Amino acid sequence: MFWLLVQLYVSFFKIGLFGFGGGYAMIALMEHEIVRIHGWLKPVEFVNIIAVAEMTPGVIAVNAATFVGYQVAGFTGAAVATLGVIFPSLLLIIPAAKLFLHFYTNLHFQRSLEGIQPAVIALIGLAAFVIAQSAFIDLFSVLIALAGFAAIFLTNIHPLLLIGLGAVAGMIIYL
Repeated sequence: MFWLLVQLYVSFFKIGLFGFGGGYAMIALMEHEIVRIHGWLKPVEFVNIIAVAEMTPGVIAVNAATFVGYQVAGFTGAAVATLGVIFPSLLLIIPAAKLFLHFYTNLHFQRSLEGIQPAVIALIGLAAFVIAQSAFIDLFSVLIALAGFAAIFLTNIHPLLLIGLGAVAGMIIYL
């Protein structure tokens, strides 16, 4: 059990350390560590945990770490994984903030940030692709996603209402 907790901490520490771009960009890193490297969860289980982490209040990376840690090693695993994912931020945020304020007007620094942004978009796109592989189980699931996508762009629908409508559609179609 001790070795499993160490692996959980190290894995989520890496995710927290290299998760540039926030929680959604971290999803691809999480999937790689949790599903591919360690095999702690099946792809469908991982997608379900990400869905729950998105719906619950708080930071998606912290929520996902807590849920995965709990799934793998109970309450202690949840605590260890959560500490692992937040500790890099605690270590890096103050020096990073000082550096950011110092270099913010530097042209080279600004250009490097412009280069990081598309890379983060690629990570978010990869996360969407990974989730889509498990979420699109049939034509109905694709139609629910397309309807939700259209609703977001064509109306002023609140995201929570969209999630609720998706849940209702899932109950109607799949029960």
